[in-house]
Amino acid sequence: MAFEIKDLDETQAPLMEHLIELRSRLLRCIAALAVAFGICLYYVNPILGFLVQPLRDAAGPAGKLIYTKLYEAFFVDLKVAVFAAFMLSFPVIANQLWAFIAPGLYAKEKKAFLPFLLATPVLFGMGAALAYYVVMPTAFAWMLGFQGSHGGVEMQALPSVDDYLGLVMQFIFAFGISFLLPVLLLLLNQAGIVSRAQLIGARRYVIVGITVLAAVLTPPDVGSQLMLAVPLMILFEGSLVVMWFGERKAAKQAASEAEEPQAAA
Repeated sequence: MAFEIKDLDETQAPLMEHLIELRSRLLRCIAALAVAFGICLYYVNPILGFLVQPLRDAAGPAGKLIYTKLYEAFFVDLKVAVFAAFMLSFPVIANQLWAFIAPGLYAKEKKAFLPFLLATPVLFGMGAALAYYVVMPTAFAWMLGFQGSHGGVEMQALPSVDDYLGLVMQFIFAFGISFLLPVLLLLLNQAGIVSRAQLIGARRYVIVGITVLAAVLTPPDVGSQLMLAVPLMILFEGSLVVMWFGERKAAKQAASEAEEPQAAA
């Protein structure tokens, strides 16, 4: 019985150490997010101006945003600050996540996983930049094109600042997260869950899935849907190419390892 209690204590000690370290990492993430929130709240007007720029580009000097609730503008400032703070503090959060996970990985696993961690913010940024600089101005110009006389009634676009900000965040997150498709596919391939041959065989279904995803995540205009669907298809094909190079490298390494015992004999 004494042996069992000692055994239990030894297993609980590492668990407590991991929980304490996790708590420390989470507190650092929260502190980084809080500091970033304070900075972004101070500079909320320039940040909001940056987010509103695509509407100004599409609508010209006549473009304006309104708010219909007295407290709406205040909460919009908070929402903008939280959104920008998460973007600003993401490197710190990712670093703390890596520092917590890395000690439990072998050197080979670290080497395999680190490129995916580094590629995540780059691909997300590429998707967000495409949404901000190309898709949103195009989509907003299309939406504002419905202004004018319709059925004898004069229609004018007067979007609320909260609705507009929600649409901008939807664009940025939708494109940013969608651009992480190669990371997901390559991780699944590295884990042995899917192979390149399986993905090639399922290409037609992937194309249908990407088309449906683009239709759901973007406004109901064909232009915006194509601006998301086409890059995703290119990223999918690019992932297959990377997998092909990985398979060639693994085959060469396996062949060299097989030749070494023969040379030694």
